[in-house]
Amino acid sequence: MKRRLFFLIILVTIPVLLSGCWSKKELTDLAIVAAMGVDKSEDGKYAVTLQIINPGNVAGGIRGSGPQSPPVTIYSATGNNLVEASRTASSKISRRLYYAHTNLVVVGENLAQDEGLAPIIDAIDRDHEFRITTTMVITHQSTAEELVKALTPVDKIPANKVLKTLEFTQKIGGKNIKTSVQDVMKGLQSLNGDTVVSGFRLSGDSKHASSLENLQESEPEATLQASGIAILKEGKLVDWLYGRNARGTIWILDKIQGTNINIDWKGKKDAISYQTVRQKTDVSAHVKNGRPSISIHTRVEGGIGEMNNVPVDITDVKVISKMEKELAKEVKKEIKQAIEQAQTNKADIFEFGDVIRRKSPSDWQRLKPMWNEVYFPELNVDITVEAYIRRAGLRNKSFLSTIEENQQ
Repeated sequence: MKRRLFFLIILVTIPVLLSGCWSKKELTDLAIVAAMGVDKSEDGKYAVTLQIINPGNVAGGIRGSGPQSPPVTIYSATGNNLVEASRTASSKISRRLYYAHTNLVVVGENLAQDEGLAPIIDAIDRDHEFRITTTMVITHQSTAEELVKALTPVDKIPANKVLKTLEFTQKIGGKNIKTSVQDVMKGLQSLNGDTVVSGFRLSGDSKHASSLENLQESEPEATLQASGIAILKEGKLVDWLYGRNARGTIWILDKIQGTNINIDWKGKKDAISYQTVRQKTDVSAHVKNGRPSISIHTRVEGGIGEMNNVPVDITDVKVISKMEKELAKEVKKEIKQAIEQAQTNKADIFEFGDVIRRKSPSDWQRLKPMWNEVYFPELNVDITVEAYIRRAGLRNKSFLSTIEENQQ
């Protein structure tokens, strides 16, 4: 009897303890924010631009003879801080702003230069809905509002266009890098507070970019594109890395996923294209007679992608060896240029200081007070690059080499 009573009490108690659906959120009551842009207005307030998904338009697409609607709706508001601006924006919407699916945070270039990213990241980190894995970019030669408002023809949701572009350009070109809010947080919390952030820009007329006509053109007048890497010093934007300097930075950070390297051959510019397959960069530190130094060792393997109008016999060991030396020279040049630009800005974006701290904590305590101003700008960096050609495509000898041999 007592046993039955015990089980009866448990059965009655369990439903009381269950949370049920007390925190449920109906989809029809939510305004899902795909991207958030933050600028600084002329009166010194934060100007927030929200890109909100129109579920019906995304699912059905923009087609038919009836009235056409964009896949996203834009709402803007200002405030003395991000929370105030967000609440002001919510007063314009019939639904609750929902940030859990926000994939992109866009920071205006002027705001990044004047105030830095720390206040924005602090607000995001405090919000229980915002995910710190969200991608963060800084606009280049445009405002965050212009970038968030732009409509893109292939990817219906513009925020997804930015994310996919960063992913593919990092995998293929190696001159861009995808950074999340978490990555930026770690960089700002590093020993010197220096780090890098993805750059993005609007190319074309900003007014045309936000119109439906931009979606209906086979060759859009306005497009969104990756644009360099921003250098942050103590949380503020100080310079931009482009092209080979940007790739040199990514080499050092060991975040190259794939790229192609062009080298000159027989007097012809960029005659041979080399495609990387795998790569690894190791950074070590040394302190001798009180002076710090850094050693960088990069190893890259890949294959020949193209030979532009030059006869080359890949079966010749000497030819392969010469190519590998030229490739190593090119990678070393890019790494050196990236370091020189960072030293000019006195921004240790490579975290060399942390490498020295792990190697010799006692020496780091002595170097730390003057690291950015004295030691890093004059730091001696030894660069070693090993490049290997592992494959040559479907043909060992180039097509041009075969033609020359037949004509002899």
